[in-house]
Amino acid sequence: MSVRGAARVRSAARAGRTARPVAGGRRQWSGLWFVAPALLLYGGLILYPAGRTVNLSLWRWDGVNQATWRGWANYVDVLTDPILRGSILHAGVLVIFFSLVPVGLGLVWAALLTRRRIKGLAVFRLVFFLPQILPLVAVGVVWRWALSPQGLVNQVLGWFGLDQGRAWLGEWDYALIAIGLIGAWVQSGLCMMLFMAGCGRIDRDLYEAARLDGAGPVREFWSVTRPGLRSEIGLALTVTVISALASFDIVFVTTNGSPGHRTDVPGLLVYQRLMAGDLGHAAALAVVLSGLVLVAALAAGRLAQGREDR
Repeated sequence: MSVRGAARVRSAARAGRTARPVAGGRRQWSGLWFVAPALLLYGGLILYPAGRTVNLSLWRWDGVNQATWRGWANYVDVLTDPILRGSILHAGVLVIFFSLVPVGLGLVWAALLTRRRIKGLAVFRLVFFLPQILPLVAVGVVWRWALSPQGLVNQVLGWFGLDQGRAWLGEWDYALIAIGLIGAWVQSGLCMMLFMAGCGRIDRDLYEAARLDGAGPVREFWSVTRPGLRSEIGLALTVTVISALASFDIVFVTTNGSPGHRTDVPGLLVYQRLMAGDLGHAAALAVVLSGLVLVAALAAGRLAQGREDR
């Protein structure tokens, strides 16, 4: 090969080496066109409204007249106002009923229903999962009647001589607990279905080995079932805690915050403040509620991940 030909080959090779990154970069940037519609939709429906809410939380505005700058004063009111602060505490109480109780019951039911073959298991699944199918507004209406002085609960108590004609949703000491029990009834079926699905992927040889070692049902549950359901427990905690903190439908239909703000929750107060034209406090409470939901979701996910790493 002549010197001139070798020079051409070397120049062509150098041109190829320099062209490859450019082509790769073009391909990399061209991929953004495929995700651009989703990014625009997410930004328009999620990020922009969230940013506007944060901005609105720094003002006093009734939605009509000129807005007044307040800065962090709205957030100070959320943390110092007894009604607003109490709603956050009530949401914390509902976490026990909406999350911890359903997760515990779901684990027990899943362990019992999957330990042996049970006839009519599909019926059990349908009955327990039915609250998830029904609209929460309909659930609230039914339970409002059931917990009324002439409702089903007092009628059943009357069969045992315990009927006091108590308005459970109107009692100062029992209203929040009654709402919590409604939420526990709604969420228990979902947790049970998650855990039953998780039990199906646990190796049955682990149960056989535990029985050969002399483990009973309780020991099997703690040594085999519970560790095998770590990811499902984390998912159930995340979903139910978010449901508790963001609860609105059931509270609005059953008590609307009564009696005496005893059952106020952040979601309900956000709606009430918006209807009253207090958009600044409503936005500040919504931002605080979003922060609580985010922290709770991250904590539940971190808890499940930590157990998985062990």
